[in-house]
Amino acid sequence: MKKRSISLKGHRTSLTLEDEFWDELRAIARRQNRSLQSLIEDVDRSRKGNLSSALRLLVLKKLHHPGS
Repeated sequence: MKKRSISLKGHRTSLTLEDEFWDELRAIARRQNRSLQSLIEDVDRSRKGNLSSALRLLVLKKLHHPGS
């Protein structure tokens, strides 16, 4: 597990994800020609629960449905 600190809506927050999820999130951001920060901000805006869980679900969705 790796903890990272990012800024969302002007506030610092920490996210804890396994290295494999961080790697895949970076790959998703690269494929979309955007920053990891931008990707996380979008997930944060649309999530209904915990941000770390929402990011894990995004990775699973992209692995199962690559075109979505």
